[in-house]
Amino acid sequence: MRSVETRRILALAAGLMLLAACGRDRVATEVAEPLPAPSYGEEDENPEVFLDSMEVGSRELYAARDAVLAAAKIPAGARIADIGAGTGLYSLMFADKVGPKGVIYAIDIEPRFLKLISQRAADLDVGNVVAVLGRDKDITLPPSSVDVVFIADTYHYFSDRPGIMATVKDALAPGGRLIILDYTLDETHKDDPSRAHVRFGKAGMISEVTSFGFTLVDEPEVAGLKEIYMLVFEKAK
Repeated sequence: MRSVETRRILALAAGLMLLAACGRDRVATEVAEPLPAPSYGEEDENPEVFLDSMEVGSRELYAARDAVLAAAKIPAGARIADIGAGTGLYSLMFADKVGPKGVIYAIDIEPRFLKLISQRAADLDVGNVVAVLGRDKDITLPPSSVDVVFIADTYHYFSDRPGIMATVKDALAPGGRLIILDYTLDETHKDDPSRAHVRFGKAGMISEVTSFGFTLVDEPEVAGLKEIYMLVFEKAK
């Protein structure tokens, strides 16, 4: 499969060749507009383009995926909601971990991600992953339908955190766990443009999530995670 950059270069080269063929007898007086940037995730029919940009590109959550899975302590038969599932990296790993008696709800607000996840699950003959279209204020799961909610590199994107976290709490079964992984934010990152989207650091995350009716129960040290922390909460009784 050709990369996005390769396709862009080939398209530009073809355009230049056509311009040269049509305009040999006159001097070009106009400069063509540059090709537009590819749409988010490229075309609907080619969702695999997400894999290079979102998984492998030196991301800690990809490199440390096995350690994160171990720290998450996912039991066989568990029902898991992977919120902001993206390419389905963790959804598919969870699916193997919980086995045929468990179920993974891969939740995202981007339909093309869900298409990719469903495609990957089918290719791997994984039958316990369910793609779910989420909403800005609702993870769209029934009450007490999951044992674990997993939110990795997604919490800071929630536009209505109180609203969506209320649906997270509602979807968790009694004693259910909430696992959050997000980026550190301290004095060393205050001028880092790559952290501009991060609202607060670990202390702020703990304070806010506990205010929504959760109790912090663990702060695992995960090998391979340096810029990302992991927190485990339980649904308060």
